[in-house]
Amino acid sequence: MHPRSLTLAAVCGAALLVPAALPTAAAVPVTDPQDPDAVPAVPAVPAVQEGEVRADALLAAVRGCRQISHGRYRSDDGARADIPVCAKGGTVHWKADLDVDCDGRAGRRCNRRTDPLFLNTTAYQQSDGRQLSAERLPYVVVPGASRIWNPARSGIHGGTVAAVVYRGKVLYAVVGDTGPSDLIGEASYAAARALGIDPHPVRGGAGSEVTYILFPGTRARPIENHRAAVTAGQAAARKFLRAH
Repeated sequence: MHPRSLTLAAVCGAALLVPAALPTAAAVPVTDPQDPDAVPAVPAVPAVQEGEVRADALLAAVRGCRQISHGRYRSDDGARADIPVCAKGGTVHWKADLDVDCDGRAGRRCNRRTDPLFLNTTAYQQSDGRQLSAERLPYVVVPGASRIWNPARSGIHGGTVAAVVYRGKVLYAVVGDTGPSDLIGEASYAAARALGIDPHPVRGGAGSEVTYILFPGTRARPIENHRAAVTAGQAAARKFLRAH
């Protein structure tokens, strides 16, 4: 991850209930028929809501903030530091924007041509040792460890499952990358696209209406298996809501 505000400066100047058996947009990769070797990407519009947990129920459960960060984060370089990391009922959560992370294994949509600050590595790797694919895998980015907050001390590691809530949608993702120690609010190309957000790494993203709910101790294995993240995430979300 890198500060998307720097990229822009350099370049530009109540979810629906669905049957669990239905396919989810992020779990069904689409391959470009003209380039079969390209990394698949999810459809532009999610086919269905992921799972049975309602977005409004999750948002109500994390209302308020018991701040665990020693200070607050910026959404972009130069912005006001006003975003706390909070904890409730075994979850860690924050509300921020969504900048698009295209780092990791290069593909047609994430590469040095489409993203001037593209990095071909991610903080965490697949079970086969390859870098994660931002085009294919819904993942979130957490800040690098600092005096503000150390995610590892809160039980957050690579593969930790998260629920990302945006405009009535719930998407399950994994922690897949780390970013600057003073910025927060970023997710992969695939995560943005599955949520109906413009996934372009330079001009895309969403404003400060995205809620990130992480479930420490709940991990998708292997990290690259999105279906595993959905299964584990739904179970963790239901358990959290039952307790609240």
